Amino acid sequence: MRRTNKAFKLIMKHEIYRIIDCKHLPPYGLQLKFDDGLERVVDLENILEGQIYGPLRDEELFSKVVVDPEIRTVTWPNGADFDPTVLHDWPLHQEAFVCAAKNWKSSSNLKNTSHAELAESGV
Repeated sequence: MRRTNKAFKLIMKHEIYRIIDCKHLPPYGLQLKFDDGLERVVDLENILEGQIYGPLRDEELFSKVVVDPEIRTVTWPNGADFDPTVLHDWPLHQEAFVCAAKNWKSSSNLKNTSHAELAESGV
């Protein structure tokens, strides 16, 4: 059991940040201020795909972003949110989110394609 606890501590050793302020920068940008003093601007336009983030392409919905007072991250009325540590370290995570968004968009396009169209395309 002791070895498991040590491994768990190693895995869980990462900084936890909280967002203390957020300003919407139209159309899909956020100016964020973190509890460690870091200020960062993130543009989320390239990742707004899929069931959770796709609806945020509606600029009116995106503009309703708030900082949740309990979990201290950005949230939207549709339930979308982001881990504040990911946003704090956005340059390290942006590429992975863009790749995921492309996959979400591709899978969404496949779901909306008829069987006949798939057969014609060779998929």
